[in-house]
Amino acid sequence: MAEHNELGKDGEAAACAYLKENGYKILHTNWRRGRCELDIVAQTEDELVIVEVKTRSDGGLGDPEDAVTNSKIKNIIEAADIYIKSSDIDLPARFDIISIIGKSPNFEIEHIEDAFYPPVNIRRR
Repeated sequence: MAEHNELGKDGEAAACAYLKENGYKILHTNWRRGRCELDIVAQTEDELVIVEVKTRSDGGLGDPEDAVTNSKIKNIIEAADIYIKSSDIDLPARFDIISIIGKSPNFEIEHIEDAFYPPVNIRRR
């Protein structure tokens, strides 16, 4: 496996451990349906939390969360919609990013809650 793939897997494992330590229940990791994917689906008492994990070995290429582009956000929201409908979940959803820099086990983790919101489509006549 390529080194960057291994780093990504280690980062996602660290993100799951971080979430569990902070009271989140992990429902799914690497959930897929067709071309849609969600890194982590977690739950608090009253919210479904969709988490995008971005891991970098160092900060030389900028902050990991900067890699969450508008196109990526659109894909995450589409996947979350499919997940929520197929799982028949009736909770408000929140979209977070966990930004990870370093190498396992010495990761620097930043949890960005409410990192983005689904766009609201307004139709005008």
